[in-house]
Amino acid sequence: QVQLVESGGGLVQAGGSLRLSCEASGRTFSSYYMAWFRQAPGKEREFLALVSWNGGSTNYADSAKGRFTISRDNAKNTVYLQMNSMKPEDTAVYYCAAKGSYSTTPSTYPYWGQGTQVTVSS
Repeated sequence: QVQLVESGGGLVQAGGSLRLSCEASGRTFSSYYMAWFRQAPGKEREFLALVSWNGGSTNYADSAKGRFTISRDNAKNTVYLQMNSMKPEDTAVYYCAAKGSYSTTPSTYPYWGQGTQVTVSS
């Protein structure tokens, strides 16, 4: 079992940056793949990025490549999402999730945070 709590969301102007954090409880954090997803109103939950258990491997959706960076600090049980050059279409609720193996499909992730709202103004 792992519990996830996101933080760092808020209001940012287009072109600005924001860093999201997701802190996990439990001693097995380092055994999980960690991922970030987002969901805008009326849309399906969208994969953004994932990082392997030791941070050695990452994968990004096309919408995140070149602007977002995922990283993790296993000593702090925390995964991050650095978002740069933000656009109004990045407005959504952002979620972190944990899974014991690689996947970009939301429905396969057993553990989720409560989400944090990100709003990008034009």
